[in-house]
Formats: sequence, structure tokens, C-alpha cells
Amino acid sequence: MEDEILSFWGPVTSSTDWCEPNYVYSSYIAEFFNTIGNIPGILLALIGLVNALRQRFEKRFSILHLSNIILAMGGMLFHATLQRLQQQGDETPMVWEMLLYIYILYSPDWHYRSTMPTFLFLYGAIFAVVHSQIRFGIGFKVHYAVLCLLCIPRMYKYYIYTEDISAKRLAKLYVITLLLASICWLCDRVYCKEISGWYVNPQGHALWHVLMGFNSYYANTFLMFCRAQQRQWNPKVKHLMGLFPYVKIEKPKIQ
Repeated sequence: MEDEILSFWGPVTSSTDWCEPNYVYSSYIAEFFNTIGNIPGILLALIGLVNALRQRFEKRFSILHLSNIILAMGGMLFHATLQRLQQQGDETPMVWEMLLYIYILYSPDWHYRSTMPTFLFLYGAIFAVVHSQIRFGIGFKVHYAVLCLLCIPRMYKYYIYTEDISAKRLAKLYVITLLLASICWLCDRVYCKEISGWYVNPQGHALWHVLMGFNSYYANTFLMFCRAQQRQWNPKVKHLMGLFPYVKIEKPKIQ
């Protein structure tokens, strides 16, 4: 009853309420730390988007960075409101983003160019419609995990065929951040009762968002490097302010 009185958005209608007390810092934000944990992902995606546009990478990478921004904004809205509609606005872009990764990873060797984007588009559209009517619960998590697993063989192939040490480091950072984020997510879910009794809550799900923001950025940068190699654009990994890696390319003048 107290939550209903103090909350701007009303009672929780989402299928998941994470291990963070609701409406502690603001009546407009249900889960404060889980909400702001998406901000680094937005800023990193903006860095990647500016680089992709400035150097005229293929449009697929601009769309990929935009999808990261949309996903992070959807996560912010979901955790700020804990409403069913906003949860769908968070989960549906997660699936769309993975379909886009699958396209970027596998399309260079796909002989029938129109079939893959057509199938992935229809798949994403059908999922969005079905998801708007049905709550998947654990089914959504399994579905999302399967889409992620489909990307791993191709990412590994790109890694073993990449000789550049800096690019390999990006792939390693991608794996490390993914593992750390997964540990934070699992601990937040499995040990919530114990964690809630601690003097300081480590905010495992908020850390998941922060780490996944970096994870997506490292993945995108690594894929941009690999694609630039395929196009013979002489890619090199540089660092913005000495911290944030990005890909610098030199396109042949005839292009």
C-alpha cells in the first residue's frame, strides 16, 4: 500500500521486480540504480555512432549503435516504472538487437543476400506482435540466451582469424565484461534475500547494465574492425582520451 501511495506510476505490473527497493530516492523512479545503470551504455553507443558516421562505415553499424541507445533507453523506462508495457519496450529491442548482430556476423558469407534480412525482419516483427500479447517469463530468457549463443561461433571465428593484438584485446574485453555481467545478474537474482540484508546493496543488476554497456561497445568496435578488414580499409584501433577504443580506417581513394 505504501508503494502505491508513494509511486508516481502506480502498482508494479511487470513480471519482474529486481533486487532493489522501489521508490527510495524518488517517487518518479521505481529502481533508481537500475535506471541510471543504463546511462554508460547510452554514452558509449553515442561514441560509437559518431565514429561510424564520421568515417562513413556501412549503415548497419550506425543502426547497431542506435539499437544500443534504444535498448538502454528502454531499460531506463522499464526500471523507472516497473510497468508491463515498458518491460515489453525493454525486452523486444533486446531481441531485435540480437537479430541485428546475427545479420552483421553472418551476412558477409551469406550467398542469398535478400533472404537473411527478410527472414530476420519478419522474425523480429512476429516476435514483437506475439510478445505484446503474451508474457514469456523464463521463456524469454531462454529465447534470448539461444540468440546470444548463435553469435558465439562466428565471433570466435573472427577472433582466431584476427592477428591484430589490439583488436584481439577488444574481443577479450567483450568476453570478460560478459562473464562479469552474467555473474552480477545471477547473484542479484539468486541471492537477493541474502543481499537485501547487507548494510550496502552492491546493486548487481545495475552493475549488469553498466558492464553490458561496455560489452556492447567492445563487441561493436571489434566487429567494425573485422568488417573493415574484409573491405580492406586498413583498420587500426585507436583510443579516445586514452580510454575508449575506436576503429580508424583508411579507405582506398577509388572508393
